[in-house]
Amino acid sequence: MKTHHILIVEDEVITRTKLAGYFESEGYRVTAVSTAKEMRLVISQEDISMLLLDITLPDESGLLLAREVRAKSNMGIVLVTGKTDDIDRIVGLEIGADDYVTKPFNPRELLARVTNLLRRIHNHSEAPVQHKSIYHFDGLLLDASRRHLLDRDQQEIKLTRAEFELLLVFMTHPGQVLNRDRLLSQVTHRSWDPNDRTIDVLIMRLRRKLERNYKQPMLLTTVHGEGYLFSGLDE
Repeated sequence: MKTHHILIVEDEVITRTKLAGYFESEGYRVTAVSTAKEMRLVISQEDISMLLLDITLPDESGLLLAREVRAKSNMGIVLVTGKTDDIDRIVGLEIGADDYVTKPFNPRELLARVTNLLRRIHNHSEAPVQHKSIYHFDGLLLDASRRHLLDRDQQEIKLTRAEFELLLVFMTHPGQVLNRDRLLSQVTHRSWDPNDRTIDVLIMRLRRKLERNYKQPMLLTTVHGEGYLFSGLDE
């Protein structure tokens, strides 16, 4: 099995060195850099499995960098920051990050999160498609085998990995109310946190991409106190 390559982008030299040493001791291949420029160079030259990205870098915003990376790649992204503001955490999830940790953090907990995330990404990519491939709904078309979504004008709608996974759960369970626990278990994101808004954020992002009027959703509706319901799948 190929060794996963982790890219650490952290401007604090002590934190960067400790993280690199810790993950290397666990058998991972690690590259550690301190700037956005160095990050882009490594990504252009290497096959990266996981990005550990500090939000507060000296040259560019880690949030904007995460958005840039997610638009081009399905690698795992874990944001690392000293801030405790929930706004940064929510924005991080909105732009496609898979997890978010706040300094100071326990290295073993971070290792467990990274390991679990890599396992889920790998298992999902290796698993054969067990369902039909093409779904039509409300003028849109989803080709599940290719992770390809077309809008009502036959233009591609870009989906992050988590958005695709969540949409596919709804495609395979039309007309069923699905609660947050069940939905989160099907998405390659962090483990459940009682205060986690991951699913709510993903639902909001999907509504903006799928609904004719996302402020009055007709495809992905909220069933208060229970979860979310998808309707509109064509026969």
